[in-house]
Order: sequence, then structure tokens, then C-alpha cells
Amino acid sequence: MQDRSNSKSPLDNGLSRRQILVAAASTAAATATLGAAAQTSSPRSAVDESVLDVVVIGAGLAGLTAARDLQLAGCESFVVLEGNDRVGGRTLNHHLQNGHYSEAGGQWVGPGQTAVYDLCRELNIGMHPTYLKGKSVYAAQDGSLYEEDSGGGFSVSPNMQRVVDKLNELAADVPSGAAWTAPKAKELDALSLADFIEPYNLEAMDLLSFDVGFRLTDTIHYQEVSLLYALSRINYAGSYEQLEGFTGGAQEQRIENGSQYISEVMAQQVGDRLHLSSPVRKITDWDSDTVSVHSDSGVYRARRVILAISPALCNKVQFQPELPQARRELQQGWPGYSPGRKTCHVYERPFWRDMGYNGWFFTIGGEVMWAYDNSPEDESIGVINAFIYPSMPNDPDVLAPMLANMYARAFGDEALRYTEFHDQDWGQEPWCPACVSPLTPGFLTSGLMPALRDPIGGLVWSGTETAEIWHTYMDGAVRSGHRAALEALHGLSQSQRV
Repeated sequence: MQDRSNSKSPLDNGLSRRQILVAAASTAAATATLGAAAQTSSPRSAVDESVLDVVVIGAGLAGLTAARDLQLAGCESFVVLEGNDRVGGRTLNHHLQNGHYSEAGGQWVGPGQTAVYDLCRELNIGMHPTYLKGKSVYAAQDGSLYEEDSGGGFSVSPNMQRVVDKLNELAADVPSGAAWTAPKAKELDALSLADFIEPYNLEAMDLLSFDVGFRLTDTIHYQEVSLLYALSRINYAGSYEQLEGFTGGAQEQRIENGSQYISEVMAQQVGDRLHLSSPVRKITDWDSDTVSVHSDSGVYRARRVILAISPALCNKVQFQPELPQARRELQQGWPGYSPGRKTCHVYERPFWRDMGYNGWFFTIGGEVMWAYDNSPEDESIGVINAFIYPSMPNDPDVLAPMLANMYARAFGDEALRYTEFHDQDWGQEPWCPACVSPLTPGFLTSGLMPALRDPIGGLVWSGTETAEIWHTYMDGAVRSGHRAALEALHGLSQSQRV
């Protein structure tokens, strides 16, 4: 069903029922615009041909999904501006030798993430299961090693299960898209996750499980994460187990050809409307009929602008006139630096599997949060990815052997014979300075959150943070792109009627 053309017919694109409905709804919203154009001998005779319908800022999953939906609705008058020299946003593939890949950013999908599953089906992109079979290895601070076969998950003690059960119970009353409206919202938002679990006196292994789980999804320690925010995410996943789990959970599958490939395929469809290395510096006249977007590749004038970038990144854009106070304060207070760092060691084969290991490795209180098997499904090469702390050495000639020596203690000396090494520090990315945006205590109930999604003038807000469910995940980004395209098209139709 893959569509790599610029066909304007939704049916020609082999769409699912959901996408046809999206396109139909978008087309209905744009009827006044398209119909008025069709009734004149010159389609743009009554309007300024230099003014675009839409400018999309950001070529990650959200921005490119929005652009694709605009095309499916029959809108061709748009451009996509991206600050980086690549597409994908917070998804990125390391391109390994012989056509292999390893994900350096967001990479997993799981049950309930229907938006990204639907998109992949429409783009003819497959998936395969995360490898889990075998034992995990833990390195204690005294140098001793501990092995465990937990079936591809984190073991949970009876006391930890009490914590999980209580989180699930509380999350049932916290709407993921409007957590600040939940019963006792201010009380829950005043607490961090650390405050919540302290009375349970969890054992060291339980604390490690809790810490690793939230660091991998939020990149910061759970003492900095709002309890209300955590509950909102548990709510959309269905349970804590589904949020943090693998089999049956949000990390169950990987994208064939790597997660960035989704954006690369959509970018092919957008074609020359996509402009890379074009960071937006200023947006003027957003409160008028025509908005001006000032980028490194030129000034673009449009009737609607979709900002498919994180709230924190919006601070890099100068707005004239100033945005309303609530939106300004939201952007200024949004966590702008929660970096993640991911490394990749490549081997001739996944040798650890022969010894009954799943490639998982942890250092308790040490440098490696979590190393895991990221090999291709056909086992043609071996890949160990690792989430490490940003404080680790930046010099690859120091870092690569340091990590390999740790793996060798767990999996044997063959771990020293890697063929490639890659290191992605998201804190060094100028246009993607944070992997995710975990919210700290007090922010959700600050009164600023409605400004996260509410359109302002000709501006439409998108990006995974704005999704009502699965925010911070790839699925949330796709959902936000669908919504932004509909809002932009609706705005165009409304302005045409005036």
C-alpha cells in the first residue's frame, strides 16, 4: 500500500478507513476554499498568489503527518521548514554498514498506539518484536554481577506491586489530555513520584526498576517528575505495566528500517515543499490574515502556520506581536533540557544470545542505565544499544572501550571485538535539545496548560507534547499532526467565509 507519489486522490493512496475519514473531514472543512477557487477562471485570481495556505514548522513525525494530511485533503499550497539538515525530529537512525540501522532516538511502539500503527500500514512499513529472550545482567557497586531471567521485563516484589496497584488506581481518575481537571489534581501535582513511593520503603532492586523505567521514558530522576504527570501517562497506556512493559506494553515492537524511516517516507511524498536547514527565527503578524514566517531560507507568508515543535523550542522563535501571556509563560516554564544519550556497539553477530543472555545490562549506581539487544530480526549482525548518563566521556576513543569492557564482564571477551561505535547525545542537538518533556511538580496545575493546544490567531500548535493521549511517544506526535492539519484546514475555510 505504500505511496511514494504526490497523488491527490485519497483512494489512490490505498488508505485505511480512518485516513479516508480524516481526509474527508479535512476536505469538508476546506470546501469553501477549494470551491471558491474552482468557480473562477483563474484559481487564485482573487487572492495573492505569493501567500501560501499553510507553513509547517518542523519535519518530525508531527509536522510531516500534518503535511501529508494537507496533501490528502487536496491542499498543495504549503511548505515544511526544518531547522536540521535531516527529517525525523526526535527519531534518528544510525546507518550501519551493509544497509543495517540502529535507532538513536525514539524507537518502540506497542498496543493502543493506533495512530502510528495506522500510519505505518498506510506507508507499507512493517514492524518486528523487541528481542527479550534470555537473562539480564546487573553490575553492583561492589563489582559483583547478578543475573536474572524475568521474561523480558523488570522483576517486581510484593511491595513494589503495591506501589504499582496504587498508581493504576489513581491513574484511572486522571484524564490524560487534561490532567489538571482531575479530582485532587493540585494535591497530586504537588507531589513528585519520589514523594509518593517514599512511605513504601522499597528495596534496592525495586528502586532500580522504578528509576530505570522512568529515566528511560522521562530522562530525569523520578524525584523531579510530577505524580500527576506520571498518572496521566499511566492513564493513556491503561496501566503502569503497559506503560513501562515490553510484551503487551509500549515497548513491544520496533519499526522496520528504523523509526526515522517513517519520516523519510513521508518526506519523499512532500517532495520539494520540504526545506531543510531552514530554522525559523521570527514570526510576525500572527494576529492578522496573513502571517509572515522568517527563516534562514527566506520569508514565507501564509494564512495558517503549524508549529510542530516542542513548547520549549518555541522560545527560540521571536513573535511579533508578543504572544498572549499564558502562552509565553507556558513556553518559558516548559522543561527545555531533559537530554537523553544513546550509544551503539556493533558486532559480527549477537553472540550473547548463544549463552542465554538477552543483551540487557545495568550498572547499579553506575554509568549505564540500561543496555539492550538492538540487533536486526534476522540476526545478521549484533547490536547493543545503551542509555547512558550525559556525564560520560565525550571522546569516542575513550567511551567505546569503556562500555565494551563493561559488556565483556557480563557477556564475555567477544564484547571487546566491536566493529562500529556510535554515540548520540540529544543534549547537543540545537533543534531537538530534549528527548522528551517530563513535567515537574506544580506545572500541570499552574493554570497555563490550556494554552498548550488552543490556536492563537493564525498559529496552530502541534508536536507530541500537545497530544491528548500518548504524549511524548511517537504515537502522540502522529496524533498531533492529524489534529493540526484539521485545525489549519478548518481555519482556512472559516477565513474564506468572512
